[in-house]
Amino acid sequence: MSVRRFWASASTLVLAAAAALGVAQPAWANSAAAAGGYVALGDSYSSGVGAGSYLSDSGDCRRSTNAYPYLWAAANSPSSFSFVACSGATTSSVASTQLGALNSSTGLVSVTAGGNDVGFATVMQDCVLSSEASCLSSVNSAVTQVQTSLPSSLSSLYGSIKSRAPQAHVVVLGYPRFYKLSGSCIAGLSEKKREAINNASDVLNDVIAKQAANAGFTFSSVVDEFTGHELCSGDAWLNSVSIPVYNSYHPKAAGQSGGYLPAFRSAA
Repeated sequence: MSVRRFWASASTLVLAAAAALGVAQPAWANSAAAAGGYVALGDSYSSGVGAGSYLSDSGDCRRSTNAYPYLWAAANSPSSFSFVACSGATTSSVASTQLGALNSSTGLVSVTAGGNDVGFATVMQDCVLSSEASCLSSVNSAVTQVQTSLPSSLSSLYGSIKSRAPQAHVVVLGYPRFYKLSGSCIAGLSEKKREAINNASDVLNDVIAKQAANAGFTFSSVVDEFTGHELCSGDAWLNSVSIPVYNSYHPKAAGQSGGYLPAFRSAA
């Protein structure tokens, strides 16, 4: 079970044990969402970029019916569902454009944010198009931002979420490692580039997990779910360089349903 739980109530222990044993959760497990509704915040990993089947009214936010928030809502029928995650979102744009969906009775919130704050797209572009030295420099610069400026940005966002939805159970999801090292790829990025990108993802997830814990939120890693389904695994749940380019390095429909959905479901 990949969820890192940073709470210690008796009810949480019961739910964790039930999930580990494959026992169906009791009806009260989703009572918060049933009573107050579910709001899905975040960036492209929550909106479902790369998974196709985009909602016609979502425009460039590219909210997908294959995305984990949409799949969870369809399976659990919360009293209301506000799907406001948007491609390209940063911590500040989530705070400024998405939090209006929250209110004092909101029961459940999911969020992914942080990758765009540290230039995720630029790093991947540098690593695909430039030398190994340029790639590693770009990755190292992003890691520095993750360690220095991102914590305060996440703390501010999480504080705003808590202020807007004080009764909500908030699940913060991380990002997958992109590559299976020593895998099946015979072309493309060097192994050193792939390793550096994976390591940066680990640092990013650790910082997000720490800030989620500080806010009293639940952090759910997706690394375990995507293990064996990374790029170069032979069964990738992630798009590599793709056309249209915005799909690149985002989960496919299988990554949303087989990766993000179970990680969220086990924490929700």
